[in-house]
Amino acid sequence: MSQAYLGIDVAKQSFVCSLCTGSKPAHRTFRNQLEGLKELDKWLEKHKVSEVHACMEATNRYWEDLAWHLQGQGHRVSVVNPGRIHDYARSKLVRNKTDKLDADLIADFCATQQPPLWTPPPAEVRELQALVRHLEALKEIHTQESNRLAAGAPSAIVRKSLEDHLTYLDQAIAKVEQMIRDHIDHHPGLKRDRDLLNSIPGIGDTTAAKLLSENIQAFTSTREIVAYAGLNPQLRESGSSVHGRPKLSKVGRAGLRRSLYFPAISAMRHNPLVMRFCARLEQKGKPKMVQIGAAMRKLLCIALGVLKSQVPFDPAFLLPIQAIP
Repeated sequence: MSQAYLGIDVAKQSFVCSLCTGSKPAHRTFRNQLEGLKELDKWLEKHKVSEVHACMEATNRYWEDLAWHLQGQGHRVSVVNPGRIHDYARSKLVRNKTDKLDADLIADFCATQQPPLWTPPPAEVRELQALVRHLEALKEIHTQESNRLAAGAPSAIVRKSLEDHLTYLDQAIAKVEQMIRDHIDHHPGLKRDRDLLNSIPGIGDTTAAKLLSENIQAFTSTREIVAYAGLNPQLRESGSSVHGRPKLSKVGRAGLRRSLYFPAISAMRHNPLVMRFCARLEQKGKPKMVQIGAAMRKLLCIALGVLKSQVPFDPAFLLPIQAIP
């Protein structure tokens, strides 16, 4: 094995490495902090590895600093869906599971499957991603506190505390939303793409910011972006007896799917392309949820098309003349 492969099992506090250079793998555990990243560099240097193909799972956000660091050090980095590693383990009939064995498995997957290289997003997209995630976290807390208040506080003191917290959250949410708008306005590329996305009926500022934070503009095909979001249909058919109802695979970014749900419902009422598409599905007897899932997929594809063409949404351009309602 001339190429060195590094399988990394990443967790919140630490990550376990399996370095394969052609002989017996070398293992070591590092803290998932800046000091651990520096120790990893020294460890690779000790093993006389100047360039490695590193592979890790996209587990939460624990992998991000590590991937950025390795890529910055000149190494090749692949970040894969954990489902791929899970299925690879099943294909090899792996029966035991430890952090060390998982790192070995990821290194073997990297060597045999040659996963595509991870391309880090531009700095302004990464900053936007951090802001959008912070906004989503604040909104989630706001929903939780609102539910507690609606359920009936056990005392006046608790009710007042919940109301004060909700007031604070409202102010914090408004502040972060303004920060997102300012950030996009200060970067001409993001501003141009935001305005293009806003030209699509069903997509507003919040959804546009989410789509841009996911860096969907970097995808090269609708097939890729649909799979990334987990919006591709999943079929279950076998022989003459198994005919499962198609459903969304959901093997992808759950946050991206959630962000498209209500925009898709709005697009089903106001976007000519999505309206006509869902009308055909309704004529075929497709259930409402199937129509919504298809509308989410259609809206995402339109968004990618608008970004790639750099042309605002125009149903007359995208639809044959006779198809326009």
